[in-house]
Amino acid sequence: MSRRQPLRLLTHDPSSGYPLEVTRLECEETGIVIEGRFSLGWMGRLTPEQLDFVGVVLAHRANLQKVAAYLGVAYNTVRSRMDEVVTALGGLPGDESEQEALADRAAARDAVATERTRVLAELASGAMSIEDAQAALTRPRPTH
Repeated sequence: MSRRQPLRLLTHDPSSGYPLEVTRLECEETGIVIEGRFSLGWMGRLTPEQLDFVGVVLAHRANLQKVAAYLGVAYNTVRSRMDEVVTALGGLPGDESEQEALADRAAARDAVATERTRVLAELASGAMSIEDAQAALTRPRPTH
């Protein structure tokens, strides 16, 4: 029995553009057929071209410079395609500086929490007076 090459996954009706739904799953080897209404999940939000692109990105472990070299396109083209995928999946595309700023803010929050924990532990052990603990907890924090 020769095996047919599967067709590319369509996620939207080519004529109307409406999302498609999977209604039948079949194992060619065993003849098992499962019918129902199955969601395509996150893959259903992407075009076939975007799905191909995600496959290339994953194959290159999300190294966009390697993806650009593999596809023979500019790095900015790959970034633009990645932003399109992120947007299609409901995220907000952003550059590294935005992500670094978020990480910096998270680190600052963690540092404040660690300092508060240290002050409260010293207060509880009697190593710090109430006045000193109050001063340490109300001291202005540097902003980033």
